Amino acid sequence: MPSPYSLPLHALRLAGKCAVPLILWYAAGQAVRYALLFGATEVAYGEWRQVRLVATMTLLTLIVMAAMTVTTGLLYTLRGALWEMRARRGEGVEDERFFRVLDRVAPAFAVLYLAWGFHAEDARDLQTMDMNHHFYELTEASWFGEESQVGKSLIDLDWRVSLGAMVVTFGLKMLFAKLVEQGKGQLAGFAAAFSEFAFVFYGLNATFAFADLRSEWTDHRSVVSGTKELWEQAQKDLPLWKTITDAFGEFWPYFIDAVAIPLAWLTVAMLVFGAFSDEARTLVKGTRLERGVDRLEGSHDLTQKSFDQVTGGFKDRWLPLANSMRMIVKGGAPLFGMMCLCYVAITVAAQYAERVAVTLIGSQVDWAWAFKVAPVTFVHELVVTVLSMALLAATYDLAATRARMKGEPLSDV
Repeated sequence: MPSPYSLPLHALRLAGKCAVPLILWYAAGQAVRYALLFGATEVAYGEWRQVRLVATMTLLTLIVMAAMTVTTGLLYTLRGALWEMRARRGEGVEDERFFRVLDRVAPAFAVLYLAWGFHAEDARDLQTMDMNHHFYELTEASWFGEESQVGKSLIDLDWRVSLGAMVVTFGLKMLFAKLVEQGKGQLAGFAAAFSEFAFVFYGLNATFAFADLRSEWTDHRSVVSGTKELWEQAQKDLPLWKTITDAFGEFWPYFIDAVAIPLAWLTVAMLVFGAFSDEARTLVKGTRLERGVDRLEGSHDLTQKSFDQVTGGFKDRWLPLANSMRMIVKGGAPLFGMMCLCYVAITVAAQYAERVAVTLIGSQVDWAWAFKVAPVTFVHELVVTVLSMALLAATYDLAATRARMKGEPLSDV
């Protein structure tokens, strides 16, 4: 029975064994990402501005899809080195093709990626490259007091164009989602994920426009203003309550980075390795709450739709993570703690290592880091990505192996 405390060594073994293909996958992904980012900053300027902005949104969608493909490729590379996969081969189970795995991963990846806001980093990278690439146009406009379009590629799309694009992508999303449910069409899951991302990105401008109008309207409503006053008064009259809320606000970001984010990526890893469920029944199986799920599924359609509407965002964000944690705990509760600890250790150690590298390299002029920072950042992110993917694979492998030796299936899928 492998010990959960052997997780770091097992992760290093996997990373060392698959180092070359992991590095190649990451390098190829960064090259494609840079090309798409550069293309998005070029296509956004010129005549037919609105058409160009639609193309920019499309390229942003492709950037996210490239990230999904690379993540799947990194984890797929590690599959062959897992004990669990060797055990499956001994049982006569054939390895899946990469594109079949990618098709299975895509829809759930899109939900998790959007639910946890990972796409915001892609949007920031696009805006940063846009402003750096067109720096002189931006400064020249500011000197002469002129308005510049630099850095506005993601917010200048007309809301009516956004709505039209949303309608088209929503129809495609429903079509491909139906094909995924029926198991029809090659790469239907990949197309469904593309439509999901495109629907969100094309709707950014329309969402912001309506959100601004709505916030302006609600800020003047007596109920809203009264609620704000009551909340501020409660914080003044109940010092303990303010202390609790402040402490919770300080603790919550650390919980997200150390626990929730690793679980989100572990969910993706389980999809690649073929053991995952996002159903509520899997989470509560064997408990008293399973009866509640039975009653809900046996209720009227309107009741189910109302429940799904109210809990949709919560379920998209937390239910897959809860199922992932439940599966990992089957391999031993210490394994879950070791995974979170190692994930944080990798992040923190890499940051300190980058700081040491910057100090050792040094520079007599500040502007030299405009080109020196790129290779340092590349190596830093490469090491973090490779070790993190190996850690996720090792976590799943230990949990699956321990569950198999106990005679328990890791999941019901």
